[in-house]
Amino acid sequence: MKHYKNLAELHRENAFPPPENPLFSIYKCDHMCTMGDREFTSDFYMIGFKKIIAGHILYGRTKYDHESGSMMFFKPNQVIEMKNLELDEDGFLIFIHEDFLNGHMLHDTIKKYHYFDYETNEALHLSPSEESTVWELYHKIETEYRNNQDEYSRELILANVDTLLKYSQRFYKRQFLNRTVISGKTVTRFNEEINKYVANGLLASKGLPSVHDMAARLNISAGYLTDVLKQESGKTALEHIHIYLISEAKNRLIGEDRSVSEIAYALGFENLSYFSRLFKKEVGISPNTFKKQLLN
Repeated sequence: MKHYKNLAELHRENAFPPPENPLFSIYKCDHMCTMGDREFTSDFYMIGFKKIIAGHILYGRTKYDHESGSMMFFKPNQVIEMKNLELDEDGFLIFIHEDFLNGHMLHDTIKKYHYFDYETNEALHLSPSEESTVWELYHKIETEYRNNQDEYSRELILANVDTLLKYSQRFYKRQFLNRTVISGKTVTRFNEEINKYVANGLLASKGLPSVHDMAARLNISAGYLTDVLKQESGKTALEHIHIYLISEAKNRLIGEDRSVSEIAYALGFENLSYFSRLFKKEVGISPNTFKKQLLN
């Protein structure tokens, strides 16, 4: 599998013009825009806007949902494949080497955008007005990129990239709300899957369900699941798992003649102290105190 460590090599092998900066580059696509027709990894963050009418993009091991207009976000060292792409109209690609972010606030901020971890059916679908905003920011970046870069160029480029990422976060939240109407509440589906997990005895055989476990059951990535749940309910996926388990623990403490430790292990907790801390955080008292109050 090909791994690109520098932009010059990536541009050369994909017949792009040489990059203006060794650590940052852009490429505007016409109706055809394909990178190598093979799997590759890189040391770059990549941001793309494409209206794809044919071909496919794989990110990780899953196909990106790219019907209609969409933006895509790729992080360093992830497996990517872009094959036989045919575009409805122009698109663009932005490449940001990790080293270009060193010493800038975006070095840490970019890691907080979960959409760089989205892998399945999670491309950002833009409305016409949102597309206009994205293209406006791209053109500002392009102006700085092409205009004889000086000591101000990096800061101005990254300021516009930062703005582009903030708008993308806003647009994703709009998409979460729109898709909730279509697909139903994710919170409900999430709880249904936890119920199945418990009913099938997986707490005993596999232990506590992880966010990744639950996301896989819903056919979405962990980051996307957390962001949708946060939008719908104000709580993350992990918080929903904890709420469910503590509710189940309270039920068993009331209804079963077993010790706190037995119930904790039955719920998949390998560490009794972790269970006790979590229970006290959610309920306000320890599980032992909770059980004693019921007995009295």
